[in-house]
Amino acid sequence: MKKVASILITFLLLSCQADVKKEDLSKLNGYWEIKQVTLADGETKDYKVNETIDFFEVKENVGYRQKVMPQFDGTFKTNGIKENLKILEIDNVYFVEYKTDYGKWNEEIIQIEDSTLVLKNKQNLIYTYKKFKPFSLK
Repeated sequence: MKKVASILITFLLLSCQADVKKEDLSKLNGYWEIKQVTLADGETKDYKVNETIDFFEVKENVGYRQKVMPQFDGTFKTNGIKENLKILEIDNVYFVEYKTDYGKWNEEIIQIEDSTLVLKNKQNLIYTYKKFKPFSLK
């Protein structure tokens, strides 16, 4: 029963969302923290605490994504690895196309707002992000 309810809620959320607009794509820039992953069968996994977050930098539909680790002093550490990306528009649907030395893949931008980002990959995994709010012990 829980699975059915989860699938129904996911369907309703995705079907009621506004279309992604070209002018909203700049909202991708910045730090994003994974909040939830919805599996293809509708099961969800919530993330309460994240050791790493995603940093996106995009200019004129080209940029990169990098995993960073927030530090207690407000700074970030990284391993220096960047995934190059392009924003593609196909039939009025926007995709993030990632490319590394190891592969190339796309994620559909389902929703993008000031504080929410939802991406879906070809395995139908739906990644819901929230804008990262930095913390500091300074």
